[in-house]
Amino acid sequence: MCRFGVAMLASLMLTGCQAPYLVRSAWSQADLLMSRQSLDKVLSKDEVAEDERKKLVLAREAKEFGERALGLKKTSNYDSYVKLERPYVSYVVSAAETTRLESHLWKFPLVGSLPYKGFFNPEDAKSEAEDLKKEGLDTYVRGVSAYSTLGWFDDPILSSMLRYSDYDLVNTIIHESVHATLYIKSQADFNERLATYIGNIGADLFFREKEGAASPTIAEAKRDGDDEALFSKFISSEVDQLKAWYENQGLSPEQQEKPSAEFLKKRSDRLAEIAARYQKELRPKIKSERYAKFLDRELSAETLNNARLLAWKLYVYDLSDFDRLYDKLGRDPKKLIEFAKSLEKEDDPEAKLKQSY
Repeated sequence: MCRFGVAMLASLMLTGCQAPYLVRSAWSQADLLMSRQSLDKVLSKDEVAEDERKKLVLAREAKEFGERALGLKKTSNYDSYVKLERPYVSYVVSAAETTRLESHLWKFPLVGSLPYKGFFNPEDAKSEAEDLKKEGLDTYVRGVSAYSTLGWFDDPILSSMLRYSDYDLVNTIIHESVHATLYIKSQADFNERLATYIGNIGADLFFREKEGAASPTIAEAKRDGDDEALFSKFISSEVDQLKAWYENQGLSPEQQEKPSAEFLKKRSDRLAEIAARYQKELRPKIKSERYAKFLDRELSAETLNNARLLAWKLYVYDLSDFDRLYDKLGRDPKKLIEFAKSLEKEDDPEAKLKQSY
């Protein structure tokens, strides 16, 4: 659930008035890279706990599987390890307009516009969010356990990733490896949905190969996957309906910039409706208590806002386009990766994807 990370690469590329941010981010990234230890060296140490050792070996196996069986780019990623002294490696801020479902974008060289901005220090992330709130924007701050530098550096396995279940760890390694294989400038929605989809099918194929068709890991993951599919369907529908609701309010540009107290009350009530529908329609269907607790926090009337909704839309919005294409390609993951690479020069890869099946 914490796969937000490309923003941290962009953190190293800002110029001009963002110079202090650039310096802090570059220093922290350099410190992280300098802390890497060879994975072979770590695994040779007797004091490494058995659970930790198993996770590290599993991460390496997942990376190698992605390259061999899925056609992901061969890199030196995940050949090293960093033991962090904090629960998350970084913290990401998202923001959105309050009067419409529109993400606040940060513009960076190379990767283009992104709907999030990363910080290594949680206080810096909170400060950024507070500044954006003063501008009238919705905000959302969350911790990140893993991120990709898109091949610019050799990404290490992080101790924050070892808290994941075996399935989630493999899924995350493959997800981030997709980013290192392909990242289309200013197309965050497509990039993240592709990585999510490949991460899901890749992890399934990995454990089928490792444990067999009756894999207990896959059986456990299927329960979580069923919950995620329910959440995806629910949130996709709610986002579409809320987008239409905002558009039907008929706000003038001036009213959008300075919404009235009356509109903000209507908005609050409308968001509360989403939270109530979650409790009534979706919550009883969720089987995983871990996932239920997560959704209870994410979709509560107290926390729900446009920034939070758009952040989750980025990752779990309807993935059926990829399903249809995958079926058309004979459910061959390598062909799916090659097709995705063919979209690298497209201005609208989402539209091209829809035309392909």
